[in-house]
Amino acid sequence: MSENGVLFQSRGKVLTVDTMNPAVKKVEYAVRGPIVIRAVELEKELKQGVKKPFTEVIKANIGDAHALGQRPITFLRQVLALCTYPDLLNDNKFPEDAKERARRILQACGGGSIGAYSASQGIECVRQDVAQYIERRDGGIPSDPNNIYLSTGASDAIVTLLKLLVSGEGRSRTGVLIPIPQYPLYSAALSELGAVQVNYYLDEENCWALDVQELRRAVTAARQHCQPKVLCIINPGNPTGQVQSRKCIEDVIRFAAEEKLFLMADEVYQDNIYAQGCQFHSFKKVLYEMGPEYCDTVELASFHSTSKCYMGECGFRGGYMEVINLDPQVKLQLTKLVSVRLCPPVPGQVLLDVIANPPREGEPSYEQFIKEKTAVLNNLAEKARLTEEIFNTVPGIKCNPVQGAMYSFPRIEIPDKAVKEAQAKGQSPDMFYCMKLLEEMGICIVPGSGFGQREGTHHFRMTILPPTEKLRILLNKLKEFHERFTREYS
Repeated sequence: MSENGVLFQSRGKVLTVDTMNPAVKKVEYAVRGPIVIRAVELEKELKQGVKKPFTEVIKANIGDAHALGQRPITFLRQVLALCTYPDLLNDNKFPEDAKERARRILQACGGGSIGAYSASQGIECVRQDVAQYIERRDGGIPSDPNNIYLSTGASDAIVTLLKLLVSGEGRSRTGVLIPIPQYPLYSAALSELGAVQVNYYLDEENCWALDVQELRRAVTAARQHCQPKVLCIINPGNPTGQVQSRKCIEDVIRFAAEEKLFLMADEVYQDNIYAQGCQFHSFKKVLYEMGPEYCDTVELASFHSTSKCYMGECGFRGGYMEVINLDPQVKLQLTKLVSVRLCPPVPGQVLLDVIANPPREGEPSYEQFIKEKTAVLNNLAEKARLTEEIFNTVPGIKCNPVQGAMYSFPRIEIPDKAVKEAQAKGQSPDMFYCMKLLEEMGICIVPGSGFGQREGTHHFRMTILPPTEKLRILLNKLKEFHERFTREYS
């Protein structure tokens, strides 16, 4: 009873599954989905002494390099340590080139501390260094620091830009073309924003190549129910590991110009190129080399991150977006939108600066930096080759060459009996397969249905990041499991 004698009436929750934002309920993110939740539970059970057919859970579900044993690059962490605890600038254990970079960054921070907010677009000297990095990468094509937006990893920048692009209702609602298979960030963001997902399929029989005729099919079909406005490209591919040829990129740019599509180029794996004859070509470089007809008109945003390549600094959440040919009034709106979240994490900005401005030849840290960077990339190339080689010895598994990025996406044959059992459990066949693999072998991978795939095909995504010997064990256990699974359900 209340103080004035009126009985309180019990009431239900204001926020329930029925009253919450319905768009959020549509969001799915397979990389951290039910398989991963179960993997964490299994780890806890093992620690409690519960007997399992395995002694550890091997997580190959996500591209988290340091979690899987990759050592940080020394120079990156030295500059970060100096910026985090400036008293170390007086310590002679740190090389002078690391100290120079730390001093420059600290001078650009409020109060000389990375604990201060930065400008919403990012620290100016970091954006300048990123612009110079892009110019070096692209053979001297100019990059304007005012077109650079630093971000909380590339994901944050991708979602921010999609917020600007999505509009309309009904048949005028924005359609966004995404590759299938895709990285689930895209489908999740489009669900949350209420945009129309327009699928275009990569050609698995041609090493997951992108075909402009497939883009044309997708756009033509989509115009019956929405307004296609955006074309997303992931190069090198995630989860598929393909590297696009220069001709393919030129064809895509021409297509975007013809169809008046805004191009979003996710290029976070640009240093991860392994296959002989493959080379990374940035969309911006190709766009500018195609001449004014394209470089003065096609709108492009490209994205990069501290989380991948040789760095693997996922937890610091550093990244950037460069925008090209953005309407000046829209650019003001973009700047306003990023200012709402104050600024990207400053430690992530520090790491991004060191990646953009690494040790130069002749500086004290140069040789060690190059040695460490080269070792990481060579090791990844060897693991990409090993993964393809072992998978393709297994009847019922077909793995395309891992040309780049950090994943393999093999196709698996699942017997009809297993498909029916999966359906009876309300699971997709590849979810059923991956869950059994986890329970029986302690291997955590992600079903292909979480990334999208052609009807009637089944896949899984597996990172190639575990140490070579552990990866070899993982691959052989997977081979053993697939052979047993096939016998059990045949």
